[in-house]
Amino acid sequence: MIGLRGMPLVKPGDDLAKMIVEATRRSNVALEHGDVIVVAQKVVSKAENRLVPLADVAPSPFAAQVAAAEGKDPRHIELVLRESRRALRIKDGHLIMETKHGFVCANAGVDLSNVSGGEVASLLPEDPDGSAARIREGIRALSGVDVGVIISDTFGRAWRMGQVDVAVGVAGVRPIRDYRGEKDMLGYVLKVTAIAVADELAGAAELVMGKSDGVPVAIVRGCALVPGEGSAKELVRPIEKDLFR
Repeated sequence: MIGLRGMPLVKPGDDLAKMIVEATRRSNVALEHGDVIVVAQKVVSKAENRLVPLADVAPSPFAAQVAAAEGKDPRHIELVLRESRRALRIKDGHLIMETKHGFVCANAGVDLSNVSGGEVASLLPEDPDGSAARIREGIRALSGVDVGVIISDTFGRAWRMGQVDVAVGVAGVRPIRDYRGEKDMLGYVLKVTAIAVADELAGAAELVMGKSDGVPVAIVRGCALVPGEGSAKELVRPIEKDLFR
């Protein structure tokens, strides 16, 4: 895992693929075929101008009601509601929402950190898989190297403390390694094992990216992956198979 340093601050309209390739050259890190580039969601949202000044948000009466009950900024709550398909739990200041993409996460991915001192909210990309695909194609066009791309974001986890980075956008990587039907080393046929490798790579990459170190991109190298196309939507458990909704 290589944290890619030297990336400038990302602004709306920036070409992330170009910035990544230029950063690798400044850092003398040559991209290799089969590398996986993990990109923090926040810089993707910035480049795509998925930013909303709170001063421009008019909270609805319901948003104001929720905000008063949960001790939150009603403008932030309004954006959370706009980005949500449904609320799963609102309790003790926590809003666990299902986003329009199908992700289940706090605040529907609407974040105030690392944007503009808390006065501008960052929203998830409208199409994270599409964002990953555009970055991948841009890197290939500029460098001639075929890489996979994962867009990562930080999610909490039921039953476990702490947060981990997971894949919200995928291109050029099969997000799940399905072992079902294969045998383990003692001959037992595996029945349920399907490893979320895209989430594992996102979580691993966070170790060299950090949350306040200004390293929004990491290169993961040497991981045996199943080649092919995939979507982060494959990692979302369908509600009919969800035992807890």
